[in-house]
Amino acid sequence: MTGTEPAASARIDTSRPHPARVYDWYLGGKDNYPVDEELGRKIMGVDGTARHVARTNRWFMQRVTRWLAREAGILQYLDIGTGIPTEPNLHQIAQSVAPEARIVYTDNDPIVLTHAEALLRSTPEGVTDYVQADVREPGRILEQARKTLDFGAPVSLSLVALTHFLGDDDRPYDLVAELVSALPSGSYLVLSQLTADLDPAAVTRGVQMYAAGGVTLAPRTHAEVTRFFDGLDVVDPGVVQLTRWHPELAVDEVVDPHAVISLYGAVGRKP
Repeated sequence: MTGTEPAASARIDTSRPHPARVYDWYLGGKDNYPVDEELGRKIMGVDGTARHVARTNRWFMQRVTRWLAREAGILQYLDIGTGIPTEPNLHQIAQSVAPEARIVYTDNDPIVLTHAEALLRSTPEGVTDYVQADVREPGRILEQARKTLDFGAPVSLSLVALTHFLGDDDRPYDLVAELVSALPSGSYLVLSQLTADLDPAAVTRGVQMYAAGGVTLAPRTHAEVTRFFDGLDVVDPGVVQLTRWHPELAVDEVVDPHAVISLYGAVGRKP
């Protein structure tokens, strides 16, 4: 693996929670700080499913990556909002099917870069790279990703549990459209997003707690999530609760298709 930013130059802000580190705490990781654990515990206090939701989101990523590598033959992946590496990582799943797969991870938290350097090891045949950047900088992300990925061939763009950290002022639809527009025909968009459609009271409390910690959390309706896939051919079964996206593809994941999970997810193919 190579990185585009030196870890020594990164500054880790431990005075306020960060979504990647709170997510790491939910997943049982150790790469988080007291401020992240504090927020995670507060949310768990009002929504006991929060940890399971985080894990369900992770399992969704694993099933999708397995499908993309096996069924769609995708050999290139751009994962934005990567989060702290938690095995199995996207590249491990993709490269277990296609060892020559090339993966670029992107996140805006310096701690992710620190751990990525140690944990994101590629197969000899493939490549795993890391870009420290924010999704609000699509031009920079694409410029750096092109050093590793061939944009003349299909790429899977992953925005897993990321867009709900973008408020309307961040122009999330424009950002996603700009990223997708740079991809060639045959590429895929993978996206999961928080919704208040299914358990509005619990989600509203979570939004308020994140806001108190200085973090934007913007749940969206089914129609609003579907809008991210405008112009794409959405893969069956469409925009659904994460547990209902091909549960039969689970290997080590725990998938209860009847569970209420306040996240929608889908996969769309660029014509």
